[in-house]
Amino acid sequence: MNNREMSEYLNFEVSLENNELIISIKHFINRLNEIKSKNSNKEIKKEISQIIHLINQLDSNLFDLNNNGFLLKEKNEYSLLINKDYFLDELLQIKDSQTIERVQYYIDRLIKGFTEVKTNKYNDINLNRWKEYNHILTDSLWLFDKRDNSGVHVGDYWGNFVPQIPNQMLQRYTKKGEWVLDGFLGLGTTLIECKRLGRNGIGIELNPLVAKKAEKIINLEKNPSNVQTLVFTGDSQKLDIKKRIEEKHLEKVQLIILHPPYHDIIKFSEDNPDDLSNAESTEEFIKMFDNVIKNLTQVLEQGRYLVLVIGDKYSKGEWIPLGFLTMNEVIKNDYTLVSIIVKNFKETKGKRQQHELWRYRALTGGFYVFKHEYVMVFKKN
Repeated sequence: MNNREMSEYLNFEVSLENNELIISIKHFINRLNEIKSKNSNKEIKKEISQIIHLINQLDSNLFDLNNNGFLLKEKNEYSLLINKDYFLDELLQIKDSQTIERVQYYIDRLIKGFTEVKTNKYNDINLNRWKEYNHILTDSLWLFDKRDNSGVHVGDYWGNFVPQIPNQMLQRYTKKGEWVLDGFLGLGTTLIECKRLGRNGIGIELNPLVAKKAEKIINLEKNPSNVQTLVFTGDSQKLDIKKRIEEKHLEKVQLIILHPPYHDIIKFSEDNPDDLSNAESTEEFIKMFDNVIKNLTQVLEQGRYLVLVIGDKYSKGEWIPLGFLTMNEVIKNDYTLVSIIVKNFKETKGKRQQHELWRYRALTGGFYVFKHEYVMVFKKN
């Protein structure tokens, strides 16, 4: 079957780009309705099987992707971008159905997924096409092989967290065009992800030199959605964040992400008393962290989410549960705990090239080497 015959058979145009199909949706729905109207289940399955076969041929380079008759070169107002794996999974479910009633049901469901958008108030996920979101994690154990260092992301800053965390949180708890506040900006991981995903971002960084470097890196990231990214130099405990955002004609943000120091595991400054990593005790650290929550929570929209990324520490042979101590402080500030995610990490800058040493210390000291941290999700009451 040549390209012209394929086009005449399917009566819809399709292209393949980054495992996504660009479909001329009106013609495709008409074709589905034609198939659905057939009285023979065997005939319907034959039609669906042929579509599956032809779509799979896209990966085989059996026809020219630049063909103007059959393939769309780019998305337009009459087309739809569909994940290829999701699309084929839906077609296979139709083909494998045993009764014509189930076939018609699945065809109607597929049409609904293409023509109706069902979302909640917190994100842009189309629940009518939920199978298309395999990249969004829903389990409470996250195992990442490595840090995402694509684009302008850099991993050479002490305490940087992996971009996959804000990426996941932004997709789950914000819509495009909403505002995200990061209270411990570092080199701008969260704001880089904001630009990539079309969210506006605000970052607060205590160290002026780090803030300046972060702003420079963030500005290098492409901005396809033309969002804003604002970097404030200051202390998240004291900065008048309400005034700062009002100056930008903004009243509230829709998500807060916090990745504070894990107390004194890494020292981010030598003598700055406002630096949480310089807290003289665990109690002082928790008190300073509570100040951050109280200060920033005033600009978070009610009913929206706060994400805390933190790990525990050892001190003189005692496990200090910083994660659960800080969790309690957030809850005390009128939040509800929604989820606790455990994320692995295989290596930190301090432990690099020292795996055997840390294993020896663990065996002799009776403790376990940290290989996880927490991503805690809270909802503002």
